[in-house]
Formats: sequence, structure tokens, C-alpha cells
Amino acid sequence: MSGTTMPGTGAGEGARGGGARPPFAAVYFDCDSTLSAMEGVDELVSELPPDLQREMRELTQQAMDGTVPLGDVYDRRLRRIAPTRAQLDGIGRLYVERTVTDAKGVVAALRHLGKHVGIVSGGLLPAVLELAAHLQIDAANVHAVPVMFATDGRYRGFDHRSPLWRNGGKVEVLGAVPKDHRPLAFVGDGATDLETQGRGADLFVGYGGVAVRERVQREAGVWFATPSLAPLLHIVLTDAERARLQQQPRFADLLQHG
Repeated sequence: MSGTTMPGTGAGEGARGGGARPPFAAVYFDCDSTLSAMEGVDELVSELPPDLQREMRELTQQAMDGTVPLGDVYDRRLRRIAPTRAQLDGIGRLYVERTVTDAKGVVAALRHLGKHVGIVSGGLLPAVLELAAHLQIDAANVHAVPVMFATDGRYRGFDHRSPLWRNGGKVEVLGAVPKDHRPLAFVGDGATDLETQGRGADLFVGYGGVAVRERVQREAGVWFATPSLAPLLHIVLTDAERARLQQQPRFADLLQHG
């Protein structure tokens, strides 16, 4: 992958820069294909009949690429999949197993510097919370779509009051974060993440280390595509903040990955 490195960041191969500069009070992340190297809905779809699998995956891809509105496919997709509580528990475990390289270290480094860290995802809240707990991200900073279950664990629906099942939802959620979370950088891979650029996030960082979405790669003011999330530290931190991390052995190696 090619690109121009963000001036002064040393962000590495496949990085491109521009936009707001550090310091940032908070860094928020998308979940699927950003903090975890998988799409939770794809795993749920894998248990459906082959023809329905193809239909659902095509819808998901179109929504991620931004060629169809997310709201047009979200409810339809979930009604067809009807995930049980046990299935979502399994997705949460998979999120943890497939955590993106250095994601846990990056979150720890940001927290060490006193920054707020959060997740804003169109994924389903029970599974996203499991990954957040693994990464030691405060549940109060985790925003995803709540799900309702019957007493036997069967799917009853999702909370349509959440804005995260439709386009513009992440902009709305980020626009409502506490004032002390500003300025805020948001990291994500998909079209609904890109919507936050200049509208909710003070800096949007496109991430292509798991899946490259052509529109995000083309339009994001800041973009990088490495298997590790560590180069993000060269984008969202000041020189002084990185120097503080360099003094800690557990973070010094992490900075070398960028």
C-alpha cells in the first residue's frame, strides 16, 4: 500500500495524513475490523443457509462501503439472523480472540497518558462490551446497539432508539460525549466511520489494517493500513506524550512498531 506519511509522525508504510493535530483528550474506536479483526455479523451469518449467507454478506459489504444506507439493511439483516443470547456471547469471545495486533497495548498507552478511550460501533452491545472489558475500556464509554432477548435467550429485537443502526448515528453519539473528551480522535474502517470526519470527531483516522474500504482510503484526511494499531500513537500523540511513553519499557517497544 502506498501513501504519504503524516508530517512529523513517522506513521509508517501505508499512512497518509492531514487534519487536526494532537493533543487529544480522547480517542474512540469502531469495533469490527478496527479493534477486532472480524465482522461480527459475518460470523452470525455463517450459520444461515448458503443462499441467505450470500445475500446477507452482500448487504453488509454494501453498507460498509457506503453504497446503500445502513438503515436500509440493519433491521432486515437482524430479523433474518435473529441472534440468540448464546450466539452473541460467542461473538464477544471471538472479538477478544481476534483482537487486532497491539490494540490492547495502544489502549493501555492512551489510558496511561490520562486520555479517555471509548468505542462507538454499529455492532451489538453485549458482544462489544466483552471486547471492551478485555481491553479495559470503561463501559460508560462504550456505545453500540442494545438487544432484547426473551427469558429463554431468543432474539426479540434491538433498540431502535439507538442512532447507531443508521447512517449519521456515530456523528450523533460523538457529538454528545462529555466536554472533557474534547478534542477527540475517532478511528474506524467503514463508511459510517468516515461520516464523523469534521462532524463529531475533531480528527477522523481511517484504518485499513483489516479491511480496506476504497472510499475511506480515498476520502479520509488521515489513513493508515498496517496489521498493528501501534502507528496510531504517532498520529494522535504529541512528541512530549510519546517521550513519556518511551520511558516505560512496556510502551517503548510499542512505539517502535510505528
